[in-house]
Amino acid sequence: MAAFLARIGRLAGRHRIAAITVWLGLLAVVSVVALGGMKFSDGAFDVPGTESSKAMGLLEEHFPSAPTGSGELQLVVQAPAGTGITAPGPGDSLTKAIEQLRFLPNVSHVLDPRDPARPFLSADGTTAVIQVSLEGLEDSQRETVQENVTEIAEGVRGQGLTAEVGGSLASGIPEILGPSEAVGAGIAFLVLVLTFGSLVAAGANMLSALIGVATGILGILAYSSISPIGNVTPILAVMLGLAVGIDYSLFILARFRAELRGGRTVDAAIGRATGTAGSSVVFAGATVIIALAGLMVVGIPFIGEMGLAAAFAVGVAVLMSLTLLPALMSFMGLRALSKRDRRELSAAEPAPVSTRVEFLSRWAQFVVTRPLVSVVGGTLLLIVMALPLLFMKTTLSVSGGEDPESTQRAAYQIVGDKFGQGSQDPLVVLVETPEGGLQERIPEIQEFLAGIDNVALAVPAGVASSGDAAIMSVMSESGPLDDRTMQLVRDIRAEAHNLPGANLYVTGATALGLDADAQLRQALGLYVALIVGLSLILLVILFRSVLVPVVATAGFLLSLGAGLGATTAVFQWGWLGDVIQAPQGNPLLSLLPIILTGILFGLAMDYQVFLVTRIQEAYGQGIHPKQAILRGFKASAGVVVAAAGIMAAVFGGFALSHSSLVGSIALALAVGVVADAFIVRMVIVPAALALLGRSAWWMPKSWSARLPALDVEGHHLNAVEQQEARGTDDAEQDAVDAEPVPIGRR
Repeated sequence: MAAFLARIGRLAGRHRIAAITVWLGLLAVVSVVALGGMKFSDGAFDVPGTESSKAMGLLEEHFPSAPTGSGELQLVVQAPAGTGITAPGPGDSLTKAIEQLRFLPNVSHVLDPRDPARPFLSADGTTAVIQVSLEGLEDSQRETVQENVTEIAEGVRGQGLTAEVGGSLASGIPEILGPSEAVGAGIAFLVLVLTFGSLVAAGANMLSALIGVATGILGILAYSSISPIGNVTPILAVMLGLAVGIDYSLFILARFRAELRGGRTVDAAIGRATGTAGSSVVFAGATVIIALAGLMVVGIPFIGEMGLAAAFAVGVAVLMSLTLLPALMSFMGLRALSKRDRRELSAAEPAPVSTRVEFLSRWAQFVVTRPLVSVVGGTLLLIVMALPLLFMKTTLSVSGGEDPESTQRAAYQIVGDKFGQGSQDPLVVLVETPEGGLQERIPEIQEFLAGIDNVALAVPAGVASSGDAAIMSVMSESGPLDDRTMQLVRDIRAEAHNLPGANLYVTGATALGLDADAQLRQALGLYVALIVGLSLILLVILFRSVLVPVVATAGFLLSLGAGLGATTAVFQWGWLGDVIQAPQGNPLLSLLPIILTGILFGLAMDYQVFLVTRIQEAYGQGIHPKQAILRGFKASAGVVVAAAGIMAAVFGGFALSHSSLVGSIALALAVGVVADAFIVRMVIVPAALALLGRSAWWMPKSWSARLPALDVEGHHLNAVEQQEARGTDDAEQDAVDAEPVPIGRR
């Protein structure tokens, strides 16, 4: 593989104008297609295979969906304690608000809470809920309509009443490229400048990554012109495309600079860097892509779609680093080096060891000489960071809106207090009577449902035009996130057989959310097992060792726990409230653990590959295990530190987003990356290798003989370069002769 990638790199470098033109042309094409025809789906959530999903399908058959552009809001009005909301004064304000609402554009119905046919007044007479139905809404109108209703609420407050607006008309599309994200990218560029000591190299690195992520995202949007995608689908693609694009270019560019300092020509350095570091990039990118594509096993379409989109963006980043970056390296030449490096190279003097490398060498010496302390200390630190995970709560959506300080949440709380916690998120029970007689049986069905434990109220909500199906709205005594509500869903489904001649199906937003949360919890175990198994297999093939993959996978699980623990403390408990801009104090989103598992697995394998392959290379040359750790650490740790710093900066910028979805995912990734790179790979892994000694590289002979030998270190390149220098035609035979004997066969 190394020889093949080296040829690709040299070809791109020699035809640099063509390579850059192809990438820019591709970017232009996807831009035109995306901007001219990108489409987003309606955002409907579904969990195929669950009972609530099946019931929702039947509900659509009997009761067609509301027209596009519809929506609902509530204006919750509350009089001071001891004052009736319908009394003179408060009642006049209520009437005026209803009249104002009816004159708003796009308002189709305004229900007076005092209407005897459909009253919505609290038992104590202090609170009324005005229901507002809207239709014909364009996306551009939603914010304006919401502001108009809010202004009416302000007027009611001016009359001495409490008024809050419940519900939301927002599209729910989070902002993913705001000022904080730009700051994160700026910090990443600063890290590149400090790492390379060259603005030219740092600029090329950032430019190639930006072109790659732009091509990937616009490619996804261009695809949406054929098949509409969800509003949140591009989120992971943007974050990961930018982060891995910078890192993968960093790895190859760092090797290119090392080859130049070693005296190679620009063309040879391009080939060597693309063949060696490029092989690691391909392997690391493949693990990320497989982990993201594996999100399809969850069985929830929008999560699988997010995973595939992010996998596509990562794939584009890999291709960019193997083709566009070599073209840019050809343009840079020796300017990729710092001025000091160029002076030393022209003077043929060895470059002095940098302060950073000296520090990392001393750090590695400490870890290797005190391996037990390092392993135990690093493990305990990560376990402590993961402790909040024991108290993590998850939900598919936050009832009443995610912002605890919003008028939407205040309205939700008032209605819950006055009408019951389950009044705003009722269960929807679809009733079918195949034998007919539905209309006559409604009172019986209503009484049956009302008799089930934890049911506060069961009321008819509509009968289908066919006359063989009806909707019952079932309000629970408990809230939508309460365990008792989940039990109520189970009880209705379990008791349905006790109502002969009728079929009952439970669905609605609450039931869908509960079923989705349960399915995600179940899928997480399968997905973690899949990822861990994949990790072990890939690393066994790469490192030709049994114990090295075990150590690497255990470290990944520790960093995963640290990322989830930190996110629980910040977003669920409210830590760092002065820094985090997104709403806090809510349960974490159900999809967070499973998405984080896939992404962090791939990133953790990146650092494992780039660090341990250099250790393996040194050990394969016959060096003592501890000395091999020190040599490999010295050669690769600096790049890994820079890569992790860049990842943390990019994800840290996204963690400051106003969206809790974007912020929680980004914070978990930022903490997970820092924990994995600086504690797992820089402390636990080298210390564990030092403790294991030669046994770390043991593998059964039968496995060694059957497993493919991946030439990540680029040993075949030596034979290819010798053949090119001689001008002979026996490169393939030279490559075979030069193939290193796998460690497991020695």
